[in-house]
Amino acid sequence: MTSTGAARSPARRAGVERVGGFEAVFLDPVGQTVQQRWADAALTVAFEDLPPVSAFPVVPGRRWGPGLWWSATTGRHVAAGSNAMRTQLMVLDRDPDVRGLAGRPVRLLWHDRRGRTRSWVPQLFARRADGTALLADCPSHPDAGGERAGNAAEAVAQACADIGWTYRRLPPLDDVLAANLKWLAGYRHPRNAGHPGLTAAVLEAFRRPRPLIEGTEAVGDPLAVLPCVFHALWHGQLTAGLATPLHERVLVGPRGWSGPGKTGGAG
Repeated sequence: MTSTGAARSPARRAGVERVGGFEAVFLDPVGQTVQQRWADAALTVAFEDLPPVSAFPVVPGRRWGPGLWWSATTGRHVAAGSNAMRTQLMVLDRDPDVRGLAGRPVRLLWHDRRGRTRSWVPQLFARRADGTALLADCPSHPDAGGERAGNAAEAVAQACADIGWTYRRLPPLDDVLAANLKWLAGYRHPRNAGHPGLTAAVLEAFRRPRPLIEGTEAVGDPLAVLPCVFHALWHGQLTAGLATPLHERVLVGPRGWSGPGKTGGAG
């Protein structure tokens, strides 16, 4: 899907033209600011291809600032503004239903009940395989952002529901699950699949569930084979339980294997 129509029109001043309804503000492919009726923009604009409509804030004193996440889904970088957002990008990048990702590509405008103009920039955009999308925020704790964030969440959820999309405030991941995903994400790049034929040998070795180290050694030198095993686990070609820390005896099985349980399983 590509930007068309108003996505190439001259920039207009930010503001809602009428009471009620939602407006979208975004940057077109050449960097010009565009405002368009939200329902129209959702149909015509490829938000997954757009840069952030505004920069991520830099908060003095925080150990983690804005950066880039290389997406295995798209082969491109996605802007991330916080550690919590980076963690959720990992989850979405591993989701087989996700086809596109972007950070802060659109600002929503609307009027509240008193007629005051309000705006919000969701942190994440994810395009699904069926063409619908998820807008999401990634709070570091349930009450992050206070009343303003809560009110904005209600408005953005309504804007998404109006067009058949979804809005969510994504809760922080369990520490163990997040650590396991971070480890596997380090092997998400295609180079970790190894030489031709290695992936096929790895999948055959775990055709029946067995401990990680046993299946790895059955293929060859663990130093050469383990990156391919972790790559296959990241991409869901193999399955392991991720609710407990990964270790050399963790059971690994084929895609869709339900042995480790539902939590953290790939598929």
